[in-house]
Amino acid sequence: MNQAHAAELKTTLVGVALPAKQAELLEYAVRQHAEPQLLDALRSLSDQKQYESLDDVVEDLLRVQPASISQVPHRPNEESGAPPGGEAYTT
Repeated sequence: MNQAHAAELKTTLVGVALPAKQAELLEYAVRQHAEPQLLDALRSLSDQKQYESLDDVVEDLLRVQPASISQVPHRPNEESGAPPGGEAYTT
């Protein structure tokens, strides 16, 4: 699912009683006449998880992951000279 479809699904689900499980989200989307691809996306969600917000639903659909951290930390560059203001910089 791409972000545009996720946003469309989120808009479709506005008004659903939360927290809700997958079946409740799906039932609400059907009543809202959601497109088949959006219904298929909802069917792919876990039927065991209870969703506290629509953001939780979208995050699961987009498989949002935290940004990966580089294994090797970036080494800082050497200073290029005196700080602005010279000695007065630290006072």
